[in-house]
Amino acid sequence: MDRWQRKAGIAGIETIMTFHNARMIGDPLSTWGNMTDNPVQDMAREVNRMCKPDFMLNVTLNREKEITAVFVGELFEAHNRGCAFAKEHAMLRCDERFDVVITSNSGYPLDQNLYQAVKGMSAAHKIVKEGGTIICAAECRDGLPNHGNYAEILQMRKTPQEILDMINDPSFKIFDQWQVQKQAVIQVWADVYVYSSLPDEDVEKAMFKYTHNIGQTLAQLKERYGEEMTVAILPLGPLTIPYVEE
Repeated sequence: MDRWQRKAGIAGIETIMTFHNARMIGDPLSTWGNMTDNPVQDMAREVNRMCKPDFMLNVTLNREKEITAVFVGELFEAHNRGCAFAKEHAMLRCDERFDVVITSNSGYPLDQNLYQAVKGMSAAHKIVKEGGTIICAAECRDGLPNHGNYAEILQMRKTPQEILDMINDPSFKIFDQWQVQKQAVIQVWADVYVYSSLPDEDVEKAMFKYTHNIGQTLAQLKERYGEEMTVAILPLGPLTIPYVEE
C-alpha cells in the first residue's frame, strides 16, 4: 500500500501545480518536440527516478486515430524510442513562418471545448508570423467549458498581456491557469479567429475573434497581407508538430 501511495502522489495537486506553474509553462524550451533542457521533461524524469515505475506502455496514432506503433519496457528507454518515432513521423520542419495558419483540435473528442482547442492554436503558434493570424476550427460542444477555472481566469483582466502579467506574478496560483497562460502568449503574438458552435459572445469573452465562414475570413485577410499571403493548414492540429528552426 505504501508503494502504491507514493506512485499515486506523482499526480497530486501540488505536483500538478508545480509542473504547470508560470515559470515552467513560460520557458521557451518547454515546447513541442523538444527534449533538450526542457524543464518540464527534466522534472518529469527527476520525479520518476525518485519513484520509478516498473513498466511503461505508450502508443502513437495516425490521422484515423489508429495505433501505429507501441513502445513498452523500461521507462526512459521506451520513452526515448517513442519520441524518436514521433519526431520522424509527426514533426515537420518549415523553412519560414506563415501569415496565416489554419488549424483544428483534431476533431472529437479533442475539440470538446475551447479550453482544449488552445492546444491546436499552440501548434499553429509554432509557425505563424508575429502579427499574423491563426484560424482554429473546433466544435466546442462542451462550451468554454462551464466547469473548471478557465472561463473565470479569462475574465480577471481585459487583455491577453494583462492576463500574462497577472499569471506571471508568483503570488497568483489557480488551477487551470496554465491553459490561459498558453492562450495569452498566442494572442499576444497573433490574432486568433475561432470557427465553432460557440455563441459569438462566448468567443469574444475569451478575447478571440469569431468567424462563421473561413473562406470569407481568408479573403478579408488577403486585403491585409496582400496577394502573396502565405497560408499553412494543420488539419490534425496538435497531433502534428510543425516547427521553424530559428
